[in-house]
Amino acid sequence: MIDEFAKDYLHRDLRVTREALLWKLDGLSEYDVRRPMTLTGTNLLGLVKHLSLWQSKYFGEVFDRPFPEPLPRWDDPAADGPDMWATEHETRAEIVERYRRVCDHADATIEALAIDAPGHVPWWPRPDVKLFNIMVHSLAETSRHAGHADILREQIDGATGTRAEREDAHGAQFWADRRAEIERAAKAAT
Repeated sequence: MIDEFAKDYLHRDLRVTREALLWKLDGLSEYDVRRPMTLTGTNLLGLVKHLSLWQSKYFGEVFDRPFPEPLPRWDDPAADGPDMWATEHETRAEIVERYRRVCDHADATIEALAIDAPGHVPWWPRPDVKLFNIMVHSLAETSRHAGHADILREQIDGATGTRAEREDAHGAQFWADRRAEIERAAKAAT
């Protein structure tokens, strides 16, 4: 049945993308996973913390299956923003382990419900949804933030790929030459 195929396909991709995101933290110092890498403060650990909050809401409260641990509410204006970075009092281990627990909870929701199970997202313009909608939305959101993490990690130490065994096989000189070639083309185009 196409419904089960779609559900399995989306769920598998979501799991793979989550692991790719977590891999971006491997081998980095506390400072490097926390430091703001953009003007808005985007950082690797903050991306994980952010996804923890939203996956707990989307696969929890939306389907009346609340995540059993306290997390900020989506309707609390004071909670807008702190989900994107880690305070000095939050450990990497706490944030990563919470993310894993949230993912386990989300996986349990996905496994327990049919792909057309109804849910309700009060902040969406069309709040009545199906599990399918939330799976697609969460995969897109997780992929988007994993892409942010790709760029942040590459800026920190040059590591690329979705997992350690798929890191770049070309080497630093190849990429230095490629970057120079792209820079020449950009200047020539102007």
